[in-house]
Amino acid sequence: MRRRGKLLSEAELALWRQVARTVKPLAGRAPVEAEPEANSEKPPPLVESAQPPAGLALQGRPTKPAPPPLVPLERRMRTQLRRGQQGVEAVIDLHGLRQDEAHSALRGFLRLQQQRGAKLVLVVTGKGIAGDVPYGEERGILRRNVPHWLRLPDLRPLVLGFDEAEQRHGGAGALYIRLRRSRELD
Repeated sequence: MRRRGKLLSEAELALWRQVARTVKPLAGRAPVEAEPEANSEKPPPLVESAQPPAGLALQGRPTKPAPPPLVPLERRMRTQLRRGQQGVEAVIDLHGLRQDEAHSALRGFLRLQQQRGAKLVLVVTGKGIAGDVPYGEERGILRRNVPHWLRLPDLRPLVLGFDEAEQRHGGAGALYIRLRRSRELD
C-alpha cells in the first residue's frame, strides 16, 4: 500500500487493517474489505500505548471554534466616555486583594454583570505601590495580571474586549471591559 508516494511500514499496514475491520459501512453500501497482507501471515501485535502514525490522525472529533479576537473599545465609545455621554454600568475595585481572591472576584463579577445584561464595566486594579518595593514583591501585580486573566479560556466567553480607562475613571490603574451578550435561553 502506498501513501503519497511512500511505502507503508508493516506496523502502519497492521494498524490500517485493524482500523478497517472496526469501521461500519454507510447504510446501503457493502463493507470494504481490508487489503490482504502482502507477505506476512500474521500482523505484528499492536501495543495499546502506541500512537497512530501522523497520517492516520483521528479526524472525526469536532473541535471548538477558537473565540474571536479581543477588540479594543471603539473610538466613538471612548469619545463618549471622555465626554461623559456614556457611563460604565458597574465597577469592581480589586485593591487589597491577593491574586487568587482577585481572580475569583473578577470572574464572579463579570458573570453576574453579563447575566444582568451589562455591556461596559470598570475594573479598578490600581497602579501598584509607590516607592521602593521590598525584595520578592512586585509592583502592580494585579495591573499586569488582569489583562492576562481576561484572555484565558474561562473568561473569554464573557469578554468582548478591554482597554485602559480614561483618566477620570482611574487611568492606567483601571480597565474598561466590554462584555459579550449572554447566550442563555430564557
